[in-house]
Amino acid sequence: MVSRNFADVVTQRILSKRSQLVVGLDPRTDRLPEELLREPCADARAAADAVVAFNRCVMDAVGPHAVGVKCQVAFYEELGCAGMEAYAATLRYARDRGLIAIGDVKRSDIASTASAYAAAHLGHPDGSSPRAGDFIVDAVTVNPYLGSDGVRPFIEAAAANGKGAFVLVKTSNPSSAEVQDLDAGGAPLYERVAALVEQWGRPYCGECGYSLLGAVVGATFPKELVKLRALMPSTLFLVPGLGAQGGRVQDVRGAFAPEGLGAIVNSSRDVIFAWERSPYREEFGLARWQDAVAAAAADVQQELWRVTH
Repeated sequence: MVSRNFADVVTQRILSKRSQLVVGLDPRTDRLPEELLREPCADARAAADAVVAFNRCVMDAVGPHAVGVKCQVAFYEELGCAGMEAYAATLRYARDRGLIAIGDVKRSDIASTASAYAAAHLGHPDGSSPRAGDFIVDAVTVNPYLGSDGVRPFIEAAAANGKGAFVLVKTSNPSSAEVQDLDAGGAPLYERVAALVEQWGRPYCGECGYSLLGAVVGATFPKELVKLRALMPSTLFLVPGLGAQGGRVQDVRGAFAPEGLGAIVNSSRDVIFAWERSPYREEFGLARWQDAVAAAAADVQQELWRVTH
C-alpha cells in the first residue's frame, strides 16, 4: 500500500489553499467564447480542440482558488473519440497545474468488470500502471447499486495508488428521492447506503481521520447533509449541486466538520460561464471572460471558507 492517503492529500490542499472548492469542467460547446472556436466548429475534432483550450484557460483562472476540478465524462463522450482525447488532455493539464482531478464517471459493475474500470481510472490494485493511463485521475465517482462487488475493486485500486472514490449516496437531482428515499426497513435507502460506505471505508482512513472512500451528497438537500455528516463521521464528502442546480453556500454547512474539513464542494456552470451572469457580466463581460471565471471562483472560495469557519 502506498504511503499517501487520498483524504490526507485533500485535507492538506484545503488547509494550504484555504479552499474547499472544486470546479466542474462540464463544457458546452455552444457556450464557449467565440475566440476559442474554429470557423466553422461543426465537427467533433474542432469542438474537442475548443474544449481543451477552454478547460486550460479555466484551470489557469481557478488554480489559485480551487483544490481541484471535476470532469463530467458525458460532455467528452458526446464528442466521440476526439472528446475522450480532450478528456485525457484535460486531466494531464490538471496534474500539471497541481489540481486534484476527479473523474465523474459513475462506474460500477460485477466484480471482474469493476476491476477493469478501476484499473482504467485509478490504476491496478498491485500499484502497477494500466496499459493506457489516459484516463487516470485522483478519484472517481462510483454507483453502489451492485453492492460491494461493484465498489470493492475501486477501494483496492485507490488504496494501492494513493487515489480515492466517491460513492453516490444522496445525489443533487430532484428525482433522486424516487429511489434513494425508498423505505428500507425503517430508514430511507440512502441512509442504508451511507452506513455501508462508512463501514467499507473505515479501514482506509488517513491521518486526517477521513477515508479514501468518500460519498457524493448533494447541496440541494441541506437537511440530509446534516444527517449524513452525523452518520458518516469518517467519510469525505463530495458535494455537487452548488449554483445552477439550486444549492446555496449556506446550504452546504452541514457537510463539514466544525473545523471546516471533511468535504469539498463542486460548482460548475456558475464558475466556468461566470461572464454570462451578474455581477461578472457587468464587471468583465465576454471580453474578459477569464477574469470573470477567476473572480467567481475566488468569491465561492471565500464564501465557503467564511460559512464553514
